[in-house]
Amino acid sequence: MESIIAVRRAYPIDEVSRVAEVRRAASMLAQDEGLDETQTGKVALVATEVCTNLLKHAQGGEVFLSRLSDYSGAGLEILAVDRGPGIIDVERCLTDGYSSAATPGTGLGAIVRASQEFDIYSEHNKGTVLVSRVCRDANTRTGIGAVLRPMTGEDVAGDAWAVRKRDGELALVVADGLGHGLMAARAAAEAVAAFRRSDDFSPVAMLQQVHASLRTTRGAAVAIAYIDQVASEVHYAGVGNISGVLIGGVKPVFMISHNGTAGYHSPRVQEFVYPLADPGLIVMHSDGLHTGWNLDQFAGLRWRDPAIIAGVLYREATRNRDDACVVVVKTRGSRETARR
Repeated sequence: MESIIAVRRAYPIDEVSRVAEVRRAASMLAQDEGLDETQTGKVALVATEVCTNLLKHAQGGEVFLSRLSDYSGAGLEILAVDRGPGIIDVERCLTDGYSSAATPGTGLGAIVRASQEFDIYSEHNKGTVLVSRVCRDANTRTGIGAVLRPMTGEDVAGDAWAVRKRDGELALVVADGLGHGLMAARAAAEAVAAFRRSDDFSPVAMLQQVHASLRTTRGAAVAIAYIDQVASEVHYAGVGNISGVLIGGVKPVFMISHNGTAGYHSPRVQEFVYPLADPGLIVMHSDGLHTGWNLDQFAGLRWRDPAIIAGVLYREATRNRDDACVVVVKTRGSRETARR
C-alpha cells in the first residue's frame, strides 16, 4: 500500500511565507513527475504567481497540488480557490500590463504562457477559481478534476479517490474513512489500494474486494463508478454516504448507494446502470460537501475545466468540520432512461 503520509497537497495561502512553501512543494512534485528543468521552472513560476495573486487580490485563499500521473499523463496541476471580490473583466486581466493593484500586471499572463492547460472562473463578490497544468507530454489531456482536503486541524485526509483506465474504460472510486485523522486515512487508503488491485471492472466485484480488504480497518463509505464510453453508460455501486450525481440531461440524476460501512458486516451491494449525457458530468463527493449545491446557480460553469467545477463546488459546499473530497469527470454519451 502506498504511504498515506505524503507531501502535503492542500495549502492555505494566508501569509507571505506560504508562497515559497508552495513553490518548493510544486517544484519537488514536478521533478517526481519527470518534468525537465524548463518545465519545472514553469511550475515554480505558476506557483509563485498564483500564491502572490491570492494574497494581493483576494486576501488569501487555498492552493491544491495534484500529480497528474495519479490519473492521467505525467505533469502537475495547480488549482487555486479564493472567496475574494472576484474579477470583473477576466479577459482584460489576462492581458500583460493590466493590473488592479498597482503592480506590473504580468501575473495572469505569465501563468497562461507557462501552462499547457489553463482555465479560470470568476464571479463578482464570490471569488475566483484558477487551474494551471504543466505536463511532460504535449498531448496530455485530463478530463478529470478533483479537490481533496483534510479537516481543519488534521494533517492527513480521511477521504481518498482514484481512477483506473483500460481501453477507453474508466473506473472511479471515492472513499471516506470512518471518522477523521490517521485511522480514517488508513481506511480510505486501503480502499483505494484494493480498488487498484482488482482485476475486475465491475463496480460490485470491486466493491466486494474493497469490503474484504477493509475488515482490519475502521471501515469506510465507498462508491465506485465504471464509465463505459462505448456503451454510453455508467455502472455504479456504493455503500455509505458518498454522493454520485450525473449532470447533463434535463435534470440531475442522483445515483443510488445503500446504507452501510465497507469493512463491517456484509453490506448490501447492488449495481445500478445509468445513461451518460452528451456531453455530461459525473460528480462524486464525500459528505465533507453538503448535497444542496446546484451547478445552474453558476453561469456557464458546467462547460468549464472539471478542476474548475470541482473547485467551485468545494468552495460553495464544503463543511469545514469534515474532510472533503470532490471529483468531477467529463463524459460523452446518450440520453436514454436509467436501468438497473
